[in-house]
Parts: sequence; C-alpha cells; structure tokens
Amino acid sequence: MIPLLAALQTAPLPTVSRPALLAVGVGYFLIVAAIGAYATSRTRTTRDFFVAGRGIGLWALVLSVLSATLSGFVFIGGPGLVYTLGMGAMFIVLPIAITNPMVAWVLARRLRLLAEVRGILTLPEAIGVRFRSPLAQGLAAVSVLIAVVGYMATNVLALGLVIDAIFGVGLGWGIWIGTGITLAYATGGGILAGIWTDMFQGVLMALASVLVFVFTLQAGGGMEAMSRLILAADPTFFSAWGALTPLAALSFFFVFAVGALGQPHVVHKFLMIRDPEQLRWYPLLATVAIVLTLLLYFGVGVAVKALVVGGELAPLGNADEATPAFLLQFTPVILAALVFSGVAAAIMSTVNSFMNVGAAALVHDLPQALGRLPSQELRWGRIATVGISVLAGLTAQLSGTLVAFLGIFGWGLFASTLVPALALGLNWRGATREGAVASIATGLVITLVFEVTAYMGWYSFPTGVTVSGLSLVASLLVFLGVSVLTRNGPGAQVDPDVAVVLEA
Repeated sequence: MIPLLAALQTAPLPTVSRPALLAVGVGYFLIVAAIGAYATSRTRTTRDFFVAGRGIGLWALVLSVLSATLSGFVFIGGPGLVYTLGMGAMFIVLPIAITNPMVAWVLARRLRLLAEVRGILTLPEAIGVRFRSPLAQGLAAVSVLIAVVGYMATNVLALGLVIDAIFGVGLGWGIWIGTGITLAYATGGGILAGIWTDMFQGVLMALASVLVFVFTLQAGGGMEAMSRLILAADPTFFSAWGALTPLAALSFFFVFAVGALGQPHVVHKFLMIRDPEQLRWYPLLATVAIVLTLLLYFGVGVAVKALVVGGELAPLGNADEATPAFLLQFTPVILAALVFSGVAAAIMSTVNSFMNVGAAALVHDLPQALGRLPSQELRWGRIATVGISVLAGLTAQLSGTLVAFLGIFGWGLFASTLVPALALGLNWRGATREGAVASIATGLVITLVFEVTAYMGWYSFPTGVTVSGLSLVASLLVFLGVSVLTRNGPGAQVDPDVAVVLEA
C-alpha cells in the first residue's frame, strides 16, 4: 500500500516559516473566510447545503473535482513517491486518462438525470432509489460514514502538518486551526462554500504547478541532462515499472482506475452540475487541468532525484521533504509561498467534501433508510458537520500508523461498497436489489477483516496484492453473481422513471 501511505501524510514536514510564506498563508485564509461568509448568505435550503442547489457550471465542476481528487498528495506525497519509486509512481495517476471519461459518460450523466427525476441528494440515496431498497441505502450510508471519519482524519492530519510547517504552531494546534477554518465555512456555506473555494484554489494549483515545473527544468539542466544523470546511478528509475513489481504497478492502476468511481467526495459533485449535457466536455477539460497540475508531481520528483544524485542537494531523510527542499532552495520565495498555500487549500477542499458527505449520510441517508427524516434537516446537517469534524480532529491526533490505517481502510471501503452498485447498477438493467446488498456487505466485511488483520500483523498478502484491490474485485464478482441468480425475482424490478434514466 505504498502509494496510499504516501497520500496519507503522516511524517513531519521541515519547517518552512518565512515572512513571505506567513503573509501569503494568512492572506489565503482570509480569502477563504470571505468566500465562506458569502456562501453562507446564499445557503438557505438543504439542497443548497448538500448539492449547491444543483446550479454549478462546467468549469466550477472541473476545478472542484480537480481539488478534491488531487488534494495535498500531488504537492507533498506524490513528488516524494516519484523520487523513491521512479516511473512506478506514475501508475497512481495514469488511470486519470480512463477515469475521467468513465466517470462522465458511464456514471455522472445518469446520476445527474436520476437526481432530476427523483431529487436525490446523495450517492447512498441514488443506490436506494435505483434498487428500491432502504437496506441498500442504509448499508451504503453506514459504509460512507465509517470511511469518512477515518479518511478525513488522515487529511486533517496532513493539514495540521502543513500549517505547522508554515506557521510553526505545533502539530496539535495545526490540526485544530486547519479544522476550525474549514469548519467555519463548511458549516455555514455547506458544499457551496467548498465549490467556490475549490475554484479559487484549483486555478492556483494549476498555475503554481506549471511555474514549478519550469524551475525544475532550469535547476536540473533540462529533462535530458537529468535523465542521463539519474540513469547512471539508478537504471531502474525510468524503467516501465520503476521500483515496483509489475503486479504491484498493475494492481495500483486497477485500484485507482476503477476505485475512483466510488469515491463520494468526488462523485458526489456530479449531482451539482446545472446542465448534464455539459458533461460531454468534462473528460477533455478535466484531463487537461489535471495534467497541468501533475507537472509538479512528476517534475519535482525527477528534479530532486537528479539533484541528490549530482550532489547539489543532500539526500532526503524523508521522501515527503522533496517538495519543501526543492521549493526553498531552487524557486523564488513567493512561488514557494503560493505552493504551500495551495497544499493547505487542496487539503481543506477534500476535508470540506468529506464533512458534507459524512453529514449527509448521518442526517439524510440513515434516517431516510429508517423512514424517519428529521424535520429541520439543514440545521441537523450543520450540527452533524461539526460533530464529524471534531471526531476526525481527535482521531488525527492518534499515532500516525493508526491514522494511515484508517485512511487506507476508508479508501478501500468507498471503492468496494459503492462502485458495483453505482457504476454497474446505473448501466445494467439486470442488476438486482439482492446483488447490491450482497456486494456492499461483501466490501464492508472483506475490507474490515483484512485491513485489521494486516494492521495487527496477523496476516498480510504477497507483495503487490492489496486489500483494496481484493475487496473491489470480490465485491464486483458478488454483485454480478448474485444479480444473475436473482434476475427473475422481485428485486430485479425497476421503477418506470428510473428505467428511463438507465436507458438514457
């Protein structure tokens, strides 16, 4: 699980506090606060709070998904991973080439149309409507809620580490300052505040990434010079698999390609687009935006490797120091300030999305599955956002190993419990209620059992085999098998309006 561990930042970052960094950081947080205050004034209904009133445009969607997808990983964990694994690290981001079209054309359009005909607000609700099953909706909501707390804790920890590196306030204060700032605009403005913040910081991420890439070429003497230097010292760096085995590389490609279809903090945003017909342009625009942002991911990793091999940079004690070390020594301080602000902003974006998704599961999906929707759903949604955030903040203060485990568990749980019922269920008329329930339960049990046994040291799979990959494959097979076996039962029936969506 090396890539996932790298994405779940747990190691301290070097202190980067400088007057320019502090000024830009403070300025950025003030802008975020202003956006949050304005969004709060525009958030009046439950639909505003959870799905931005279904009124966002294509560019807002692209930038919001960009921010939620890449988070702080592209800036911190990713370059360190390239530095360590070489081209093997690219198997984490290569799936983007197929994930964007799959999400837009296979999943997002039907999901948005389903929202049009049934007014759904969440992914578990979409599952419940598709299969006419409160049980499926409830199980999906439980899975989302469990996964959100653990996965959100890893992002809160990463945010605390970045804030500590910039302001030098200590990890504990960094966790709660970051959580507090995000909570301030998320509680009032809901997902609408997150969308507008994402637009601002998505542009910042792409611009900073391109500029940093230019400096990596300058510092390393160009890609050709860096390649020759690295290959002389490490011939495997630019090989097809890098430092990974072929099985590990392909496993990560599969998990990140298919598993991305079930990440609620990303997929949930497709419920918000104003015009579903605009989704035809989403793959092109999203891929261009993400490729621009990934220039930093690739460029810094290669440049730091070349600089270390050439003796111009001291060997890294911690791979996550790659970006801070390069920025502070080889780029203008104002650019370093923008990148570090972008790191904090990207993580805050993901945290905000998790707050919203978790609150929806708690106050909308679970009560709906039980037939008891609260009378003041917007108010309870805000209260739930605070409660989930506090729980995640407390969890983030646990040991790094445990927090990393919770994040890995959360990512795998999202994939194995949501992908079959959503991605297959919205495209296959033969999917049944029994298949959906069985696949969600399978993903939940396998992920829990094998991640816990691996964490406790009782059992581990061979190198290259991941629990996330196993649970996703098992869940898909169970979904298909049970659906085929029950295809003639009452669970195979589809409501007429939902059938129209499936055939669209």
